[in-house]
Amino acid sequence: MLLTIDVGNTNMVFGLLDGKKLLGSFRAVTNSDRTADELGLTVRQFFQHIGAELSQVEDTIISSVVPGVMDLLKTMNRKYFGKPPIVVDEDVDSGMKYFNNDTGKLGTDRSVACAAAMEKYGTPLVVVDFGTATTLDAIDAEGYYRGGCILAGIRTFADSLAQKTALLPRIELERPDTFLGRNTVTQIQVGSVWGYIGASEYLIRKTVEELNCPGVKVIATGGLAHRIAAATDLIDALEEDLILDGLRIIYERTR
Repeated sequence: MLLTIDVGNTNMVFGLLDGKKLLGSFRAVTNSDRTADELGLTVRQFFQHIGAELSQVEDTIISSVVPGVMDLLKTMNRKYFGKPPIVVDEDVDSGMKYFNNDTGKLGTDRSVACAAAMEKYGTPLVVVDFGTATTLDAIDAEGYYRGGCILAGIRTFADSLAQKTALLPRIELERPDTFLGRNTVTQIQVGSVWGYIGASEYLIRKTVEELNCPGVKVIATGGLAHRIAAATDLIDALEEDLILDGLRIIYERTR
C-alpha cells in the first residue's frame, strides 16, 4: 500500500491507496507545532478506522508547499513506518514539461495535480485548484505547461472582509438563491460566493481563450472546489482527490 500526503497551507490530506484504489483519506490542520507522535497517533487511528495496518505501507510520498512541517512528517514517517518518505521535487520529479523554459517552476501541489489530470483526461486542459489560494494552470495539446494565475481562495477572500472591518461578520460559504440579500450575512454571501464564481468563470474563459487549443477540458480540485463546480457549467470534471492520484502516478513512474 502507498500512503500519500498532500501538505497545503491550511490542511494536510492523507490518503491510503491499494494500487489505484483509494481506501480512505482524512484531513489534519497544517501545524508545525505538533509533535511527530501526535501526528503518528492520528495516522494510526485513521488506519484502525479503515481496517488497515501500518505494516502494510510500502512507501510514503509527500507533496508539500509548507517547508516548516517537513521535519515533522519525516520524523513521523521514520518512527511509524520505518523508512524516510519520498518527497516530490526533493527525491523525485513530477515530470512537468515547460514550454520554451520561459515559465517559473510550479509549486509541487500544482505540478502533481497537473500530472494527475493529464494522466486521467489527456491534453489540452486547464486545472483549477480551489484551496487557500486558487490557482489556474494551462497545459497545451503537447503536454507543455503554458502558464496560469493565482488569486486568493474563496475562504481567504471572505475572511479578509471580516478581518478588515469592524462590524461585518465571518460567514459560512453558502450560496444564496438570490442576488438581493435581505440582511448583512446574506449580502456578504452573495458578494463573496457568487462574486467568486463570477471571477472564476472569467479567469477560466480567458485562460481557455489564450491557450487557444481545441477541446480544452477544465478540471477542478481542492477542498472548496465543490462549492464552485456546482454553480458553473465551465468545469468539466470535479476531482477532489486529484493530488493524491498524482502522487500515486508519480510514485509508480519512478518506482
